[in-house]
Amino acid sequence: MSLVSEFLGQLSLNVGNEPTFPTVVPAVDFDPDKDAARIETAIKTKGVDEQTIIDVLTKRTYAQRREIAFAYERRAKKDMISALKGALSGSLETVILGLMKSTAQYDASEIRGSIKGLGTDEDTLIEILCSRSNTELKEIKNVYKECKSCLFCLQTQRAEPSAVVDYEKIDQDARALYDAGVRIKGTDVATWISIMSERSVPHLQKVFQRYKSYSPYDMQESVMKEVKGDLQRSFLVLVQCFENKQLFFANRLHDAMKSKGAKEKMVTRIIVSRCEVDLKKICSEFKAQYGQSLHKTVLEHTKGDYQKVLLGLLGQEE
Repeated sequence: MSLVSEFLGQLSLNVGNEPTFPTVVPAVDFDPDKDAARIETAIKTKGVDEQTIIDVLTKRTYAQRREIAFAYERRAKKDMISALKGALSGSLETVILGLMKSTAQYDASEIRGSIKGLGTDEDTLIEILCSRSNTELKEIKNVYKECKSCLFCLQTQRAEPSAVVDYEKIDQDARALYDAGVRIKGTDVATWISIMSERSVPHLQKVFQRYKSYSPYDMQESVMKEVKGDLQRSFLVLVQCFENKQLFFANRLHDAMKSKGAKEKMVTRIIVSRCEVDLKKICSEFKAQYGQSLHKTVLEHTKGDYQKVLLGLLGQEE
């Protein structure tokens, strides 16, 4: 097993019960039968009424979408996901089918896709495995049990956050990171992996602050200097998520949309996977960082039904 695989195999964020900042929340006065009828009519309409499908499914949570699917099957005597697959195409189909999975199912399918076929999409793998909490990774692991080859990626062994701040341990870890990297020629990567993958997030946030009293470089700068390739990318994602996870996703969205021929796959993955988690806060971080709303950026860099479905998931601009 490579060093990167070993590192990914030990990763997970753990920040206790994280507060959520969803853009997609349960619809009030929810009627799955009524919604199922609207979806059925939209699919049967000549040329397909995509707007109705977008309006209904982006304004319901995954739990509500499941109820609509059950109601649709009772009503139409066929599977709603298959019907949507047959009716939609392209980017809109990708987003809508993504919304028909739970967040854990969606993440698991993205991981499966990233390791399937020739080569591995390390970028997707690193983003997901280095940014999800212990709880999220446990849920992905439960979904993924049928694919044992990837379970090594989903070992969740990070310490739980503690109410007691251990300043001695913070100092020891900060010193150990410095001694294993910047202070010596070469890098004792095993020590870095051990500390980064086993300590709780609140503890590591304090370690990185303390680290600055030993090293002339902050933790991100040290990572850039000390390691290369996928290991560098893994460490960087992890450190950025420790410091501000929503800003990490905001930066990813900005870079993806500003790149030539917007990296649609990444934009879709982040917006679909975070809409019931923290997309509202990602929107706030995006505006604070770039002086322009994520909504406006989506309007500038996407078009057609794909643009409409993304805006539906972003919710109202604040």
